[in-house]
Amino acid sequence: MRNPQLRICALLTTLLMGIGMQVSIAQAQSSPPKVEATYGQGNKSFKLATGSPGELGLLQQLGEAFDKKEGARLVWIKAGSGASLNLLKTQQVDMIMVHAPEGVNKAIAEGWATGRTLIGSNEFYIVGPKADAAKIKTASSGADAYIKIAKAQANFISRGDKSGTHQKEMDIWKKAGISPEGNWYIVTNDFMTASLKKANTDKAYFMTDSSTWVAEKNVAPDLQILYRGDPYLVNTYDALVAPVSATENRDIAANFIQFVASDEGQAIIRNYGKAQYKEALYNDAVYAKQYVQ
Repeated sequence: MRNPQLRICALLTTLLMGIGMQVSIAQAQSSPPKVEATYGQGNKSFKLATGSPGELGLLQQLGEAFDKKEGARLVWIKAGSGASLNLLKTQQVDMIMVHAPEGVNKAIAEGWATGRTLIGSNEFYIVGPKADAAKIKTASSGADAYIKIAKAQANFISRGDKSGTHQKEMDIWKKAGISPEGNWYIVTNDFMTASLKKANTDKAYFMTDSSTWVAEKNVAPDLQILYRGDPYLVNTYDALVAPVSATENRDIAANFIQFVASDEGQAIIRNYGKAQYKEALYNDAVYAKQYVQ
């Protein structure tokens, strides 16, 4: 850069951005996130933010197995993918498990997340009342199902919380060429199971992940799977860890990611749920890899 004034402006901009980031981190850390649960008995610990894997019990099984090997407690912060990414960015957790590919790409590019590791997958189902007023059983894709729902103005539940599920939902509306609005479009700002219950109460359509459906479908007895099978609805999970020295227990979290990606960790993932529900709640990383975009 030949112009000294332009060089000074660029340096000042970089400095101010850095100061702004540090202020944001300090503000966030002044009110630490709520701990949902702690798994293990070890003397060491690390903080992990995620949503459904914690709600459905997978995290507990992984955390307790890791604790037996490493003597480290897993401290779970319950958050959807969008909130989990923000918690990692503001250095309030050591690692996250999320299903938000675009957010993950941005985190890696900006340098506040490292160690991206594919750990598994599930898929999205569109469930709804058995009468299927919008006739989405005949849909040719997820986007086509959404077009039919909007055309019928049938009740539809949206989490509206910037979670991975909400981001995927909005991507599908975009593919459908629709900006959803109106009394039929109901926003919960809540997690998956609570939103599924709301869909049942309001006789509404809802896009739920397959893991939640298998484990929690009893909370929605008036709903059934009406559309599935679009490859775009496959939901891949990544684990990310804070950069070296960014958080106090970052290295323990990095070891946990290695455990989850190991043969033992992957066996836990691919078999989780079979004993209780007669089918697995998640697929392993080998299966998930074919759907990485």
